[in-house]
Amino acid sequence: MSSPSVSASSTAKPGAIVLARHGEPALSRKCTMTSAQYRDWWGRYEIGGLLAGQTPPAELLATAEGAGAIYASTRRRAQETAAAVAAGREVMSDALFIEAPLPPPKAPDWLKLSPRWWGVVSRFWWHAFNHHEGQETRAQAEVRADQAAALLIARAESGQDVLVLAHGYFNHMVGRRLKARGWRLTHNQGFRYWSQRRFERA
Repeated sequence: MSSPSVSASSTAKPGAIVLARHGEPALSRKCTMTSAQYRDWWGRYEIGGLLAGQTPPAELLATAEGAGAIYASTRRRAQETAAAVAAGREVMSDALFIEAPLPPPKAPDWLKLSPRWWGVVSRFWWHAFNHHEGQETRAQAEVRADQAAALLIARAESGQDVLVLAHGYFNHMVGRRLKARGWRLTHNQGFRYWSQRRFERA
């Protein structure tokens, strides 16, 4: 007697999960500022869009074309990135994928750094010392990252590739949760603008 057939859905290989960073924002990083000024700068960065005149890399366009589902953070820079790569296809916007906060520690006004270095300092203070100023804590962001990973895995289980257009550090956090859930990084372009990192079931 032959064994009962197994449905295709239960044997299909999960699709890949691709975490991509948004394009270059319009707000310039070529300046120096105090910690208080950086707090204001980050607020403007969070609501700003992309620098005009950019063209998405061909590899990211190909990834979007082959994806069965495309998600994007609700931040404007991610939304404009999605519009540039999705070619009119449906994009599911979800605040689950927004960037983790970056409140800077208080520092004397004589200390002036570029936005890039304030970002490094702020992320360290947030990560190591739980400096959050009433915003999302590291523990809360880690819970959110795990929820995001679970959502993406559930979608990829259908066998379709999934693309996320979001942010550098939170993508890193989601990637760590994917690895903890048995997914491996198979293609890594780092965390520069327009870059992508591909995960597949181990």
